[in-house]
Amino acid sequence: MPQGLIVFLRATFAFFALLLLTRVMGKRQLSQLTFFDYVNGISIGSMAATLAVDLTTESIPTLVGLLTWSLWVMVLAVLSIKSRLLRRLIDGKPTIAIQNGKILEDNLHKYGFNIDDMRMLLRQKDVFNLSEVEYLLLEADGQISVLKKSQNQPLTPFDLHIPTNYKGLAVDLISGGKILTDNLDLLDLSEDWLLKTLAKQNLSLEDVFYAELETSGNLYLDLYQDPHSRKELTNG
Repeated sequence: MPQGLIVFLRATFAFFALLLLTRVMGKRQLSQLTFFDYVNGISIGSMAATLAVDLTTESIPTLVGLLTWSLWVMVLAVLSIKSRLLRRLIDGKPTIAIQNGKILEDNLHKYGFNIDDMRMLLRQKDVFNLSEVEYLLLEADGQISVLKKSQNQPLTPFDLHIPTNYKGLAVDLISGGKILTDNLDLLDLSEDWLLKTLAKQNLSLEDVFYAELETSGNLYLDLYQDPHSRKELTNG
């Protein structure tokens, strides 16, 4: 068999094996990855790449190694859900870097952070003055969590005793010009209702690229031709 065909077949097999394993292992945002997750991702990807293109290695042992590594990742993930101690051993735990407005230099340096690193991360949280910070936590994934001093926190309707209406997640009803019937069923609405609602605005389904229904009853519409989005108040 030609080497090119062998590489094609092995790469195809490795690709779908890796796809299956990543789906089974679950997904986390890159910003949520701990160092342990990062190293595991590199290791699994490296083994999959070896399986795909390194013709000097046997495919079966490499596949066994890939499956074994992935298995242990999944086992530890399940066990860590049940054990807080194991979670801390694998992922680490948050560290206080600022407490009651005071920088804890030892904790900061212990994890390889300096004052410039901390100020940069604070600026990404829209905090430009250290005097505003009451608590700062270094999270296990390298991100920070900030609690501002009470006098530096923005006022909320709750603080001013102002009543507010409930606002939940909007539900998309049309995407890419296609009606999402499952979401309509979820809201106990029909396609006929949606089409009639569009017709009231002299629109047809072919005119609409995207539509979502907000909890307030507003139907947000984005049209193919019109560069400006439109909103229509419905009775939901």
